[in-house]
Amino acid sequence: MSLVLAQPYSPPLLQNFAIGVSQLLRVITALLFFWSADLYRQTHYVRKIPWKWAAGIAAWFVLAPMLFGQSAVNTPGYLLSSILGAAAGTMYGAVLLERRMIGAGLVSFVLYGIAISNLAAGFSPSMMASTSFGFQIFVLNAILSVFGALGVHLLVFEDMTYELVVTNRRLETAQQELVQAAITDPLTGCHNRRFLEQVADRELQRHERFKLPLSLLFVDINRFKAINDTLGHEAGDHVLTYVARFLKRHIREADYVFRWGGDEFLVLITCAADEAAKKAAQLKAAFDASPEAIDLPPGIGLSVGCTEVPLGTKDIMPLVQEADARMYEDKGRR
Repeated sequence: MSLVLAQPYSPPLLQNFAIGVSQLLRVITALLFFWSADLYRQTHYVRKIPWKWAAGIAAWFVLAPMLFGQSAVNTPGYLLSSILGAAAGTMYGAVLLERRMIGAGLVSFVLYGIAISNLAAGFSPSMMASTSFGFQIFVLNAILSVFGALGVHLLVFEDMTYELVVTNRRLETAQQELVQAAITDPLTGCHNRRFLEQVADRELQRHERFKLPLSLLFVDINRFKAINDTLGHEAGDHVLTYVARFLKRHIREADYVFRWGGDEFLVLITCAADEAAKKAAQLKAAFDASPEAIDLPPGIGLSVGCTEVPLGTKDIMPLVQEADARMYEDKGRR
């Protein structure tokens, strides 16, 4: 734009043509800044521009000064570029507020500055004719352009950093979801055996360090195989999900409920043997008395075996087998 007007032209008709082209380039520059902000924020405002009218406006800037003189394009060019520059500055300001990017704020400041200088030039055509005033505007725009270039480079760096942060957050979320899926039984939502292997050593160490009582409850669903054989696996799945919800509701959040396999559940609970036996009895009684159990097939109940984890235990698996054996003893008494 500046190079087009870097030298005078003759005849005057060619000079007016050069001024029209210069103002058109000024408007296109502002439009490109607006387009960059539109692409960055993905607002798609540029798609809504009536481009047939835009082609007519471009033709006006090229032809009108040769027909009607410089005044036909000077003020409209300054005003239109000022409006587009201010709009682009507003959008980059929104980026500053949304993402806290200093580069976007610097670009916004520069665009507002250029918009104000264009607005002043548009309302002071006589002053623009003055060589000193025109030179001052040129110097101001040059300084603002330097800051604009700095802001764009800073914005690019900040945007790359922002994308890395967002990508890392997505990876962390995906990793957490994968870990959760790996340690959770998909049908019941209870922890699975893999999670027991992860927490067993930690819980045994905590049990040893703080001298906390620890017990195991081995829970089995009575008549579950008969339900699967007679009513189908869908009915069996319904029973499993109900029992899982029941156990989670009656077991403290600080304790653990695992689906051991099939219709068997394992509970790792912080209490001594006598309290564990009471808890087993409470679970069976609460299950039989639950109003929701009326929707289950008849004869459904729980058998529970319990055992205490002695201090100094290094391997919990033998105790799981012991609790399993006591569960079968309880099942034989029903």
